[in-house]
Amino acid sequence: GGPRPLPGQEVSVKVLGALEDGGLVERDPRLIFVPGHGDVVEALELGVPTMQPGEVSFFLAAFHYAHGRPGSREPDVPPEAPLLFEVTLLEVRDGPDTQPLPPAVRLRLGSQRRERGNFHFARGDFAAALRSYRLSLRALDGPAAAPPGPEEEEELREQRVKCLNNCAAAELKLGRAEEALVACEAALRICPDNGRALLRRGQLLAEQGRDAEAALVLKRALELDPASKVIHTELSRLAKRQSPPSST
Repeated sequence: GGPRPLPGQEVSVKVLGALEDGGLVERDPRLIFVPGHGDVVEALELGVPTMQPGEVSFFLAAFHYAHGRPGSREPDVPPEAPLLFEVTLLEVRDGPDTQPLPPAVRLRLGSQRRERGNFHFARGDFAAALRSYRLSLRALDGPAAAPPGPEEEEELREQRVKCLNNCAAAELKLGRAEEALVACEAALRICPDNGRALLRRGQLLAEQGRDAEAALVLKRALELDPASKVIHTELSRLAKRQSPPSST
């Protein structure tokens, strides 16, 4: 009984997912997500908004609406596998993005959305991955119901940096180098010594022909990771480009 979920509302569902041979591959007694945000497989994205609280539904999902053509390692789903989902809609409530949330909830939402972005990225859907990473940042940066403690504040910072680095990777896959550079610089404003962001920023600056800036950034990255072959290669390439041609 009760109204079906509206756009932007958050749902809690109990989910069981099985292969055609009956093997159980998904079990979650309380999965929480906002339909339309790309946090779950498309079968749930499309199916749950048709349900009412307390309703139990079965969704037989072709692989396009489950774990896709490549399948999944966690859970262990073979390639092109259809899945049967048993879903119970437990609760519908207003979405979290406009509400002040405790730090623990912001961290949970941020982690859930970032992991979903990684799921999309691994399957080559870089636009969906970027959308999930941005939703993760929205949760991490959202209004706070209470100030975070020192450990929570540090974890929020770490998750923001991870998300921004992932945004940069997705932007590059989409051919948007300038947007990737912006994401790297945002990560470095939070953590100036993040090696991943330094390396990528140096590479992007070099691609723009800003060799002097790139060299400074890459040298700092090398100080943090002296054994990195990638950084040594990038610096060698820059040095060759900057050295004058030999006279004959």
